[in-house]
Amino acid sequence: MVRVRHMDGADVDAVSTIRVKGWQTAYAGIVPQAYLDAMTVEGDADQRRRLLSRPRRKSRDLVALDDRGPVGWICFGPCRSEVPGVQRMGEVYALYVLPDLIGRGIGRRLLDEAHTQMKSHGFEASALWVFGDNHQARRFYERAGYQADGAVQDDVYDEITLSELRYQRAL
Repeated sequence: MVRVRHMDGADVDAVSTIRVKGWQTAYAGIVPQAYLDAMTVEGDADQRRRLLSRPRRKSRDLVALDDRGPVGWICFGPCRSEVPGVQRMGEVYALYVLPDLIGRGIGRRLLDEAHTQMKSHGFEASALWVFGDNHQARRFYERAGYQADGAVQDDVYDEITLSELRYQRAL
């Protein structure tokens, strides 16, 4: 049985493992392999500790746990960009599940809880960005009610430009 709770400092190493393995699995063939190979759990954990210690941090982090400990993670908060037509937009910044557990409903549990918390904090809708070539993630978010809204942003990874599509849904 998987349960969801707020992330705390003791979860950092596990969350960094989830994130790095998630990147290396989900983005193989999308993000340059050299970039993925250079990712380390230790480096990610250092960054995560810095983010968690920010005094005015507006983001929230949740973990999904089973009998092994954390197996999934989501980070969300206020939308970082303007979205026309919506006054109070939340944003899912990141969502990862251990690759061997994908398809078991863990990501959906995390996403549902993030939506519940965003709505309770007054957000009307949620946005997120997903690589255009990440068809598995796009299908996941579409099944959860998200739709691409036409916004595109480019990110550069090892001199390769990749496009991300913005998705949004009402809460």
